[in-house]
Amino acid sequence: MKTITGIFLAMLISSGIFAETLSVDTEKSELKWTGKKVAGKHYGKVQLKEGLLILKDGKIESGIFVVDMRTITSDDLPEGTLNEKLVGHLKSDDFFGVEQYPETTLNITSGTHKGNGNYTVNGKLTIRDITKPVEFEASREGNVFTATITVDRSEYNVKYGSGKFFQNLGDNLIYDDFTMDVTIVLE
Repeated sequence: MKTITGIFLAMLISSGIFAETLSVDTEKSELKWTGKKVAGKHYGKVQLKEGLLILKDGKIESGIFVVDMRTITSDDLPEGTLNEKLVGHLKSDDFFGVEQYPETTLNITSGTHKGNGNYTVNGKLTIRDITKPVEFEASREGNVFTATITVDRSEYNVKYGSGKFFQNLGDNLIYDDFTMDVTIVLE
């Protein structure tokens, strides 16, 4: 966390901006993923390793969130062989390659306040060392932010079962978009 804090403090000092830097409570925050395929869907969780959100006048200014991809779980299958097989496959090079790419990072670059605690958030998402712009809607209630982020995995070189890369997949087709339902609790 010291590295992230140092980066943002340096940014604030160098730009002369006075803002409030808030740490994320990683124990209370929650990231739920859902991936769909022709024959159904899978869902589970992944843990936030660390994060900071910078607010200016109560509005989102910037932030950084680091996800530990090694913590990915499946919640739709009972514990046992099928669950272990799915989680192992998600951690493999077919999907997120967590041995080589153990972290995913979301850098918030701006947030537009739309009123009533609602925001449009812009940032850069890095998966498998590939960075792409991302935009999503977020809501704030007290010290809790919630959002649903839709990610096109094919943009991050996650090709397994993708109709963009393979033909005639039939029931083995896995949709490229997956969602992350995010609940961020600030300390």
